[in-house]
Amino acid sequence: MLKKNKSFYCHIYIYMHTHTVQCVTRIHQWRLIDFCVDVGIFVCFLIVSYCFFLFQTFTEGLTNQLIGCYLGSLQEPGCVLVRIYGRRTELYVNRVREVEMFQVFHSHGCGPEIYCTFQNGICYEFVGGAVLDDELLPQPSIYRLIAAEMGRIHAIQPKCGVSAEPLLWTKMSQFLTMVKSSTNSNTMLQSPTKSSVAMPEVASFETLSAEIGSLKRHLLQIDSPVVLCHNDLLTKNIIYNQKEGRVKFIDYEYADYNYQAFDIGNHFNEFAGVNVNYSFYPSPELQRDWLKVYLQSYKESTGREATVTEAEVTQLYIQVCKFSLASNLFWGLWAILQSHYSSIDFDFQRYALARLSYYFEKKEEYFGLTMI
Repeated sequence: MLKKNKSFYCHIYIYMHTHTVQCVTRIHQWRLIDFCVDVGIFVCFLIVSYCFFLFQTFTEGLTNQLIGCYLGSLQEPGCVLVRIYGRRTELYVNRVREVEMFQVFHSHGCGPEIYCTFQNGICYEFVGGAVLDDELLPQPSIYRLIAAEMGRIHAIQPKCGVSAEPLLWTKMSQFLTMVKSSTNSNTMLQSPTKSSVAMPEVASFETLSAEIGSLKRHLLQIDSPVVLCHNDLLTKNIIYNQKEGRVKFIDYEYADYNYQAFDIGNHFNEFAGVNVNYSFYPSPELQRDWLKVYLQSYKESTGREATVTEAEVTQLYIQVCKFSLASNLFWGLWAILQSHYSSIDFDFQRYALARLSYYFEKKEEYFGLTMI
């Protein structure tokens, strides 16, 4: 296995018949693994037959594929994770920033150690536990762990002199620009892949551009702190260790500094799942209990008194409702792009329609909420 070292830096090159392997589905045919490890003293080349390695697919998400690589047997202590990037994701995911976020999360005890990067993926430390099931999200014993962990992460401060600018508007503007370049702005967006639904007028470039402007003007009036956020906390990115009674967040493609209320509202939206059933959206009572636990953890982690008032919970609840709109617009745009670029067998147009429809359904109600 890869050895850890303070000056560890590694590039991994995987070859098959002298050609670089780009397709993980042919992983069983690998013949030569060339680990080039620079530890500041020497470069070590390790040539190993593929038969010593076992591979297990953990998740095949909407963007990437996660593979567990074991040495000898399917035992956790001898495992590292390899994430294979999805097709053309480099167009809208900053891979350099992703590695930086890996390092930040790990340095604060909130994430795994990254071992190396390669052309179409990364290799990092195995996190003990299991990917969280959607059905567990509403359970108090689970969502309170998630709330407390998010509070600890949000308390992580940027390095001295580093500006903490929110990701939201920059990334959404990037998505919108890509939508414009991939389709005729005067027509409805059409996917090159098969879909059971057609994108309606609400997904036109003009409509989306106007909505982003309207939403930005409204949300900039809200004093939501800019904190270190995960920004993509669906169940597939939560590892639950039942034995230790803890959760860890993985996958930092969109992790960056962002609005506190966005990260929380985005997670609440994920209760609906990837098949998007908003009947599973958390009730106001569940949200308030979640937010109380979160605030206690956030305050403790920032060295403040952990007492939380009902007024504080109510204020954050309103902020989260409003920023949940941004989450739906954000991932609606993302899904439109995926419908054009992704090779994954998933109905991204239906997903985009569901997220955008819920945005418009809740917009008037949430815009009408008054901050206390």
